[in-house]
Amino acid sequence: MDYSLLDFLTLLGAVGIFLYGMTLMSEGLQKAAGNGLRNILGAMTRNRFTGALTGFSITALIQSSSASTVMVVSFVSAGLMTLAQSVAVIMGANVGTTATAWIITLFGFKVDIGAFAVPIIAFCIPLLFSSNSRRKSIGEIVLGFALLFIGLDWIEANVPDLKSSPEIFGFLSQYANMGYVSALIFVLIGIITTMIIQSSSAAIAIVLIMCTKGWITFDLACAMILGSNIGTTITPIIASLGANLAAKRAALCHLMFNVLGTIWALALFIPFTDLTVWVTEHLGQGDPTELYAAINSSTPADPTQIAIMAGWASFGLSIFHTIFNLINLSVMIWMTGFYVKVVEKIMPSKHKGDDEFQLTYISSGRVAASELNMAQAEKEIGVFAKRVSRMLDMAQNLVHTKEGSDEFNKLYSRLEKYEEISDRMEIEIANYLNRCAEGRLSNQGKQRIAAMLNIISEIESIADSCFGVAKILARKQEGHVAFNDEIYGNIDSMFAYVKKAMKNMMVLLEDLEDVREEDIIVSYNHEREINNMRNNLRVANIENINNRHYEYQAGIYYMDLIGDLERTGDYIINVVDTVKEWFRKQKHN
Repeated sequence: MDYSLLDFLTLLGAVGIFLYGMTLMSEGLQKAAGNGLRNILGAMTRNRFTGALTGFSITALIQSSSASTVMVVSFVSAGLMTLAQSVAVIMGANVGTTATAWIITLFGFKVDIGAFAVPIIAFCIPLLFSSNSRRKSIGEIVLGFALLFIGLDWIEANVPDLKSSPEIFGFLSQYANMGYVSALIFVLIGIITTMIIQSSSAAIAIVLIMCTKGWITFDLACAMILGSNIGTTITPIIASLGANLAAKRAALCHLMFNVLGTIWALALFIPFTDLTVWVTEHLGQGDPTELYAAINSSTPADPTQIAIMAGWASFGLSIFHTIFNLINLSVMIWMTGFYVKVVEKIMPSKHKGDDEFQLTYISSGRVAASELNMAQAEKEIGVFAKRVSRMLDMAQNLVHTKEGSDEFNKLYSRLEKYEEISDRMEIEIANYLNRCAEGRLSNQGKQRIAAMLNIISEIESIADSCFGVAKILARKQEGHVAFNDEIYGNIDSMFAYVKKAMKNMMVLLEDLEDVREEDIIVSYNHEREINNMRNNLRVANIENINNRHYEYQAGIYYMDLIGDLERTGDYIINVVDTVKEWFRKQKHN
């Protein structure tokens, strides 16, 4: 048979459909689960064993260890999961990825699911056009499942027949008879294949097809599976490149776990593959190593027998993949502390001053799971609010700093720098949220993004107001105006009220998923206190000027400062209003 360029492109298209189906199913599950999936990950990582179970369950559900490990990297980056917890989840995710091999083994090569896939799509189309976001997400899950098997069916139909066109994959035979070196070479092929398509599930599907077509022997297919285990680490590594140190450490833990697991499997490769053959036969299957010889025999083999042997080989590879990952998990789950210590040694933390611009939880890198990565933005907003709250302390200190002194100028410059940093933080967080919005989001996710965009705008306005205090004091200095003790005392009292309001706002921002009604009520009480204080001071200011307690010009700058601080309270309550509105929507959903 002639294998043309069109055939090759069709094969690539089939792989693309397989990958798209898997992605669609994964994103649909994320949207359907929404906060539930995030809460599951948070609740089920209390210890290493529940963490491993979580990793297994999530990966088995969304059919992508890459997606689940990127999720884990994002959660570590967002501070929702410790590094030690992430190691356990990653270990469980490696076991969960065996589900793909078993689905293909149990259904893909025995039942023509491709024939049922189109009717399944017909069933899910009404769901896709539903106005209900959850039903729409379920439709995407079903559509993704159907496309996954259509892609698998087309891959199998469009791979070249090695017997008819041996030159297509003839290069493989050159490396198939070199003993242990062949195993190493095919581990490398597995790594490269998985890195290119960025999906161990798709890579394992291709390995299964290659083995059942008789292109490679059973043991070399096992070697490729070991390679795919390392190759799948490329996706979380890419996701962590622009992220913070915690995310990079989680990605490195994933790489270390998979590499060390592959090393021990290669050290015991021959006895390990013999064990796999033994287990396969004792589970009612035949010898999976017989297929290659039967297909490549000079004597034509019975097609029915070949089909049966293909089932044995597929079953054997699934057994190999499962045993490998289970042994890996059983041994290395006790070494989570070791992994954490090693990566912390390799990647030590570098402390930077607060005056340097740096984002803690979000990055300019890849946004792989939009619905889940919004947690990183929530955490970053908390950091943003804490940084801006420091400006209130600096502004109050500036009020009491001797005008014209070096200390005054340094503190003024520091406030100015913080204000510039707040502008940049607002832009970076907004850009990140916009990148999240470009992904597939539920209606709830879209509402969250709109709420967070509003919150960061108000927090930046708080920073502007804090620097506004500095500007007023600079004008007061130029006018050679002096404040008396009464004015200083009242300004300090106003700062105290605003700081209390700011502190309570940060309490709300610490956990947007579980906002307490009493905290919202406290915020409104603080706002009333600020407004009452402003009104009382405004009335008293007129009397004080008339009674010559201080100069008229001093009263002007004094009221400017009080007004600026009152506006700060307004910006704070605007944040609270947004949180309150989001809180109500959360309760209704």
